[in-house]
Amino acid sequence: MQEADIILEGGTILTLDEADTVIPSGAVAIRKDTIVAVGPRSDIAGRYRGRTVVEAAGHVIMPGLVNAHTHAAMTCFRGIADDLELMEWLNRYIFPAEAKNVDTELAYWGSLLACVEMIRSGTTAFCDMYIFEDETAKAASLAGMRCLLGEVLFDFPSPNFKTPDEGLSYTKDLIEKWAGDPLVRIAVEPHALYTCSEDLLKKSKALADRYKAPLALHLLETKSERESLMGKFGCSPVKYLHDTGLLDENLVAFHGVWLDAEDIEMFARRGAKVVHNPESNMKLASGVSPVPDLQTAGVTVALGTDGCASNNNLDLFQEMDTAAKLHKAFRLDPTVMSAGTVLNMATRDGARALGMGEEVGSLRPGMKADVITVDFNSPHLTPVYSEHSHLVYSASGSDVDTVVINGRIVMRNRKLLTVDEAEVMERVNRIAGRIRASLGM
Repeated sequence: MQEADIILEGGTILTLDEADTVIPSGAVAIRKDTIVAVGPRSDIAGRYRGRTVVEAAGHVIMPGLVNAHTHAAMTCFRGIADDLELMEWLNRYIFPAEAKNVDTELAYWGSLLACVEMIRSGTTAFCDMYIFEDETAKAASLAGMRCLLGEVLFDFPSPNFKTPDEGLSYTKDLIEKWAGDPLVRIAVEPHALYTCSEDLLKKSKALADRYKAPLALHLLETKSERESLMGKFGCSPVKYLHDTGLLDENLVAFHGVWLDAEDIEMFARRGAKVVHNPESNMKLASGVSPVPDLQTAGVTVALGTDGCASNNNLDLFQEMDTAAKLHKAFRLDPTVMSAGTVLNMATRDGARALGMGEEVGSLRPGMKADVITVDFNSPHLTPVYSEHSHLVYSASGSDVDTVVINGRIVMRNRKLLTVDEAEVMERVNRIAGRIRASLGM
């Protein structure tokens, strides 16, 4: 009999591996930070004895969700400026609010609140872009979350730096500080083509290449952005990325709403990734990303919530439901974006997009132990004909019962074990008070 630190047993396992293996009444054995066995409960019970055993009968056991694009600390701005067009939302509300209020305190407590919300809704890994990202890294580390994050880089000053070179230096320091950490990884993240000069973009790419870090940016979120950049560059923004050397397998593009057929072909040929954010794109009336076309072309497409100022929550179960239904309605085709496709976007494809595909996103021996259980013992999840269908069309984040990240139980029976939720909410409410005062609300 072999020892395991944790065994989750009795539930239906969705491995979300390449064969989409489903194991009724299965078990997952974990030793340290790694999955050592996945199989029928009787088989695992005959080979492993767990120090901690999580009974999951009536639950689905599955990989943790991957939120591939968000701005964690913007939980502090949830609901501050709704029902506006993107550029008005940014320039008249978000950028001024950030300039007056974002500091290390807001970045830390806002990010910690985001981690609480994400863990509670089954997200085990996220990709973040914001300001004072060392504070976000500290918050994620405390909460026990896996993350890829980077300081947002602009041509203009941010609350954290006065010049682009200072922002690049801060990013370099982040890379070196968090090197080798089991949970925190760093990306280089210029904000967008309309806020970054070619010089900053090329320096960002050089820094990413030097440290073998991902390069991530917002791309073609709105029609007006595309039109403006076409006029500026005299070509497609994607061709511009290609010609400046940024378009390769290391690039992660957030949104990609206004990619055309030629852009999609270039993304596929160069191996670049896209993160779809349907609820944010809908709320800001940005349009509908051509996700089915991207997937048909072989482009890896992940799923993200964007930040709480434009969504306004971090629940990837809601995001999956929206993603599946949006494209069916938009294309007048009920067969596109099946439940299985969308579930993969939120797990295996999300991990691939963030460079974590060999570690998380599916359940098999040798993978890092990022595992969640979803309680199906509820009226809205009864009866069960297809677990995939229920997870996408019926479940919500509040159905998540237990969350394991990197072999550590961070939530069990809906009780968070790493963070004092009441303290986090109290601190963010205090920060919200000064935000209201600064904006004359």
